[in-house]
Amino acid sequence: MSDLRVVPVDLATAKAFVTAHHRHHEPPVGHKFSVGVARGDQLVGVAIVGRPVSRVIQAEARTLEVIRTATDGTHNANSMLYGAARRAAFALGYDCLITYTQEGETGASLRAAGYRVIAQRPPRKGWDTPSRPREDRGDYVARTLWETNEREKP
Repeated sequence: MSDLRVVPVDLATAKAFVTAHHRHHEPPVGHKFSVGVARGDQLVGVAIVGRPVSRVIQAEARTLEVIRTATDGTHNANSMLYGAARRAAFALGYDCLITYTQEGETGASLRAAGYRVIAQRPPRKGWDTPSRPREDRGDYVARTLWETNEREKP
């Protein structure tokens, strides 16, 4: 039996954890909610859930996105985070929860938490567009889009 448990986490704590433990992304600016996994009093992982980054998907008002997860490497913590985010989103009345993995990530934690692959996305050409000038972040990596929804119980 695991000694891990799901705990509530405020955004400031979640962002600090992501800053300390995420290998390639900074914490997001905002969220709808965050959740953590702890061993005793020690926080070992966080998930930050918010509006979908894609403006097209944002139009679907009952969809949220797991924007960021980070763990300290504790076994099964990431699967627990994805499962807790799923349950919380559906308890709040959302119908669908999405997230992305980067090329080279297996998605094992997502499959364990009841998510399925719905699309493969090619590397971005960049975020800068004439209508929305942005600084080039150099994140030209293929991604996989995952989804779980209320109708598909794991």
